[in-house]
Amino acid sequence: MTIDTTQERKVGSEQVQVRIVDSDVHPTPRYGEIDEFISDSLRALLAQRSAMSGNPVYYDAPDYNHAFAMRTDSFPDDGNFAGSDPDLTFRQLIMDAGSDIAILGPLPNGGQTDEEAHELAAAYNQWQDKCWLDSENNWHQRYRGSICAAIEMPEAGAREIEEWVGHPYMSQVLINAEPRPSWGHPKYDPIWAAATRHDIPVACHLGRGQHNELPMSPVGFMTYNHDLMVSYSMLAANQVMSLIFDGVFDRFPTLKIVLIEHAFNWILPLMWRMDAIYAARGPENGLKRKPSDYVKDHIWFTTQPLDYPEDKLELTHALEWMEADKLLLFSSDYPHWTFDDPQWVAKHMPEQWRDKIMFQNSIELFHLPSTVPALPGQKRPY
Repeated sequence: MTIDTTQERKVGSEQVQVRIVDSDVHPTPRYGEIDEFISDSLRALLAQRSAMSGNPVYYDAPDYNHAFAMRTDSFPDDGNFAGSDPDLTFRQLIMDAGSDIAILGPLPNGGQTDEEAHELAAAYNQWQDKCWLDSENNWHQRYRGSICAAIEMPEAGAREIEEWVGHPYMSQVLINAEPRPSWGHPKYDPIWAAATRHDIPVACHLGRGQHNELPMSPVGFMTYNHDLMVSYSMLAANQVMSLIFDGVFDRFPTLKIVLIEHAFNWILPLMWRMDAIYAARGPENGLKRKPSDYVKDHIWFTTQPLDYPEDKLELTHALEWMEADKLLLFSSDYPHWTFDDPQWVAKHMPEQWRDKIMFQNSIELFHLPSTVPALPGQKRPY
């Protein structure tokens, strides 16, 4: 569905309070839309890969061959891919689901070398600015973008941050989760330095590694998609430990990290274990505080996927023990088939923390407005 009339693209002076901030929304370029932002050589290479050259399908989501792990209703009528139509996204995510602000997290794909990853990151920044955050497509002022930075090339990635950080609708830096070595290595300091210099969070989303590899597990390659879906959080766990034990948060005491779609329940036993080891052998790595204190001050997690046990009380206890009111940000994962409706998520959050998780933490972290222009007919999830 699209909105065609000029009248419908105007916002009035009335403001409403932000009640839902969606921290994980995936826009996709229309076919050919990214071409003007990349070189001729990379364009030709990506065309070959789009014809299934070197493309392994490992994700066995329901009806993958038909819907490609997307909501079937999120494919626009013009034949483009799910999440490629700003108007349809606005209708489904803002008006119908009730998200007040959507933080766009594009996932540049196709890059297999460091240079390709950087060129695509830079192209996606230009594409967001021209095709989603411009006055025509963001007339409602509800979209916020992500500065894509190739962490594989830290110096170049830092330059992308410097170039785009002043954009009025860019709210975070977006990097890959799978580089080698891990994030604690000093080679990545230019990324952290640029982000902290401008007080902008650095987020990462689960994704495929270089050369079309899946993240390697501690015991080798995984056999089934089930292995991936259960164990991919361990990649984030290792990055958390690297950031803490290798001293990144001591070198950059205002750095803020957002882990998108890596689940979150695992952080509680990890904090327990890190604190126990620190109590026994802490002086050897020179940490200034308990590891769990670094987590609570520097790291945030998104709610999707929400692992919901049969006994809701178990989830409530886990959220309380991990102090989820400080660490969680609502996310829907639109337009993926795993989409979590904000009304459903809000219902399962402890009432005393609901506002913190659904919007307050995000407003503070991303420096978002607390009110937005009113949209007549927009759903209010709670």
